[in-house]
Amino acid sequence: MRRQSFIIALLVCIILPVQAFAMTQINSVRLWRAPDNTRLVFDLTGPIEHNVFTLSAPDRIVIDIKKTKLSTQLSGLTGGKSPITEVRSAHRETDELRIVLDISEQVTPKSFTLTPNQQYGHRLVVDLFDNAPSAVTNQPIQQPITAPVLRPQTPKLSNLPASSKRDIVIAIDAGHGGEDPGAIGPGGLREKDIVLKIAQELQRQINAEKGFRAELVRTGDYFIPLRRRTEIARKKGADLFVSVHADAAPRAAAFGASVFALSDSGATSETARWLADSENRSDLIGGAGNVKLDDKDAMLAGVLLDLSMTASLSSSLDVGQKVLSNMGRITPLHKKRVEQAGFMVLKSPDMPSILVETGFISNPGESKKLANRSHQQALARSIHQGIRGFFQQNPPPGSYVAWLRDSGKLAIGPREHVVRSGESVSLLAQRYQVTVTQLRSSNKLRSDVLKVGQILTIPATTLAGQ
Repeated sequence: MRRQSFIIALLVCIILPVQAFAMTQINSVRLWRAPDNTRLVFDLTGPIEHNVFTLSAPDRIVIDIKKTKLSTQLSGLTGGKSPITEVRSAHRETDELRIVLDISEQVTPKSFTLTPNQQYGHRLVVDLFDNAPSAVTNQPIQQPITAPVLRPQTPKLSNLPASSKRDIVIAIDAGHGGEDPGAIGPGGLREKDIVLKIAQELQRQINAEKGFRAELVRTGDYFIPLRRRTEIARKKGADLFVSVHADAAPRAAAFGASVFALSDSGATSETARWLADSENRSDLIGGAGNVKLDDKDAMLAGVLLDLSMTASLSSSLDVGQKVLSNMGRITPLHKKRVEQAGFMVLKSPDMPSILVETGFISNPGESKKLANRSHQQALARSIHQGIRGFFQQNPPPGSYVAWLRDSGKLAIGPREHVVRSGESVSLLAQRYQVTVTQLRSSNKLRSDVLKVGQILTIPATTLAGQ
């Protein structure tokens, strides 16, 4: 009998520590505030089962996590613009941890878990979405211009005052943010911080030019799902979507800036494919959004979407090449042509979209340059010049720049054009409003035969309405 008691006691001593060890621990909690939601991230030592629900009178969010121990302080989660006013926790008899968030206003909670990645271990993410309309949704929605290239002629605007012309809107998307730091460079330099600074500088430069207005998709350090980024740009009435990144590569020796447009048939290089996969994986952090054509029958919707995407992609390649050519004047290029890959953030059929890789943050030399303020300004200036050049040639109807063109006040200097399939000398002369003779002379063409990929110089001209 004494021996049996000893064995039982020994088993208890062994089993209890194992059970305690098996409990998942919360090692830290982080809070991120975005314009329309608050994100809580719990860092865990292992996978968990959880449940999130709301209580009223007073308003509370309850988070129940099974077989989990709190090993950190729940401090720093209140104040500022966060709706959380107080945080309490307690362990229940069922080995369940309960965390209660007292909130100042009603919110809509959404939660999900994430598996480990290169930066973090297991995580529980709780998003608290504001119920009131965000500042973005309160803004007037303008109709984006789908295809600035080769559109039918529009009535002249020169009889209207310049003050009545709308700005050309550029949506600037600083990649990553918040819980997603993006690529990490030497010394812990984070992509999300660098690209936000470049985006802010690009916004400043664009807004200093009459006829243009730049809108930041991400204004601070918080995460926005990939499809949501294009939704924000669309609600701001963007004529162009520019996503700014500073990515990493498996080899630290990789260097040079790149510009990407969407490819519907796969990546154009192994580098493009690797980068696209890396960016698309960040959407695991949550979110969704779609361009909808619910009011059209299936065949018509398919045709409209295909036409819109084709026109948008053509414009994307055009503006992308202009941006890339200007960037090549101040920093080495990884590729001299616009690459194409399946970036989720570029899949918008209603506006031209490009992704600019300002350099490889994984390269020690480029990382140092990217952190330099003057280099950030130079990068922003080169992107701005490319955008300006594109819209001076293809101003959206009703814009101030279109009014300048129709009034004969828009002088365009020499620029480059990369020949694409189906283009001819006469077609390009008509598009750029120069004569065939001028085009032949500027490029010393002995015949009108053009090759796909050939770079032509378009002579300077003053654009006027037709």
